[in-house]
Amino acid sequence: MSRQLITFQLGDQVLGVDIMAIREIRAWSPATPLPNVPAHVRGVVNLRGVVLPVLDLRCRLGWGTTDPSARHVIIVVRIGEQLQGIIVDAVNDIVTVAAEDMQPLPEMGDADASRFLEGLATIEQRMILVLALDRLVDTVALADAA
Repeated sequence: MSRQLITFQLGDQVLGVDIMAIREIRAWSPATPLPNVPAHVRGVVNLRGVVLPVLDLRCRLGWGTTDPSARHVIIVVRIGEQLQGIIVDAVNDIVTVAAEDMQPLPEMGDADASRFLEGLATIEQRMILVLALDRLVDTVALADAA
């Protein structure tokens, strides 16, 4: 069975998330920092009266820190029962991935790449890293910050 992904950029990497998890794509707006949160939590923004945690996806994946500018966007996704924002460089497009085009992550010893990824999709010679959104959020850490 096929599924649709929204693809986006983080540097040279193309990543994707299931389109059903996306609630909104919005322009970058500065987040209000919170004390005692993990480094990948940039803070919170107000989304029409809802306080939304904003995650630096680059930092969460161990690829450095995002220095947000007007060209960055926040993808609002539903993770569990909560809306979260993730900072990305740019949104690309919507792709349909057939089940046979999804590949499991290769075994890489102690590397924990699979911690945040559900697999790899190959579309038109492009490799797309498919995020496992439910693994991105450390709910305990956010609860401790409040």
